[in-house]
Amino acid sequence: MSKIKRRLMTLLITLGIIVAVLFGIGYLVLHSPSFGALPSGARLERIQHSPNYRDGRFQNRYPMPQAMQTSSMGDRIKILWKFLFDRPDDIRPVDSIPVVRHDLKKLDRSEDLIVWFGHSGYLLQMDGVRYLIDPVFVEGAPFGISNAFFKGTQVFDVADLPEIDYLVISHDHWDHLDYHVAKELQSRVRKVYTGLGVGAHLERWGYRPDQIVELDWGESTPTAEGGRVHCLPTQHFSGRGLTHAQSLWASFVLQGPKHSVYVGGDGGFGPHYAEIGKQFPQLDLAILENGQYNKENWSGIHMLPEHLGETMQALGAKRFLTVHHAKFALAMHPWKEPLQNAKRLRDEKGFPILMPRLGDIVHYTDSTFTTDDWWEKLN
Repeated sequence: MSKIKRRLMTLLITLGIIVAVLFGIGYLVLHSPSFGALPSGARLERIQHSPNYRDGRFQNRYPMPQAMQTSSMGDRIKILWKFLFDRPDDIRPVDSIPVVRHDLKKLDRSEDLIVWFGHSGYLLQMDGVRYLIDPVFVEGAPFGISNAFFKGTQVFDVADLPEIDYLVISHDHWDHLDYHVAKELQSRVRKVYTGLGVGAHLERWGYRPDQIVELDWGESTPTAEGGRVHCLPTQHFSGRGLTHAQSLWASFVLQGPKHSVYVGGDGGFGPHYAEIGKQFPQLDLAILENGQYNKENWSGIHMLPEHLGETMQALGAKRFLTVHHAKFALAMHPWKEPLQNAKRLRDEKGFPILMPRLGDIVHYTDSTFTTDDWWEKLN
């Protein structure tokens, strides 16, 4: 064998080994516990009977914009490349985000209040019941370079929480379902309310089947305290690995004997908001996504600024809180922009929007809550 052939053979073998190692690493990563599990058995059979599951995946109720339907893997790689290596400086603050610290274990559970932890995580007390929604306290999921918290916001932990009755998970994306937090909460919550299929992740992480209540859009279930949890549609998607739309993304109305709160999760604008407003005309608080939007590529699955006021009008809640911002950057807009948009709707259009700092205790049935425009003081 000539030297050229030997060198070529050595090169091919080396490349083969590198490719095999990379595939092996990828396989191990995608099958690690934090990626959860896909539905199977009786859970999958139930999913397959859902009217929202067609052609082997869950489907949004309303069509997506054409740009989203035709986007290719190349388009997605370009977006990721730009986000990682060519992003504007103002998508993250230079200064620390101000956070208000309280001893949450001393909260009086008879008080109707909400404590926002940043992004889409918050503690909600309503009619004597405590709900914890989409808590994310560990940064860098699924990889160390992703979901890096803004300076100053990594101050909350599971250990800070009071006794929790119910955990509510809107969908299985990493910025809403935190593997480490979910594991820690298993022994501390009575039940988890979530969309169809998400329970597969939770069971892999140690939750008992009797702890998990999975709902389809339009279904509801009673709570032990005389309330109800209503599962409602939203325009989004799901998935923690390479397989998407195998679990259901959802919004919820948490209804107690006296009060009700809309938990919007993630989702783009659509006719479903008017339908929800008609079905639940006495919402005390509506919590809406506002941030991490991209008009070019995500207009159908995230709330755009121009639709936020229209959504509030359709829901007709007594008060609003906007979330999905102020903790990490997942899009290219300036980090302050969602807060500035909400302030504009509050000041110019008169929408009753609560704009607390992270950690503020907000009594959402009390119209006297005010705060300064804390974000404007920061760089």
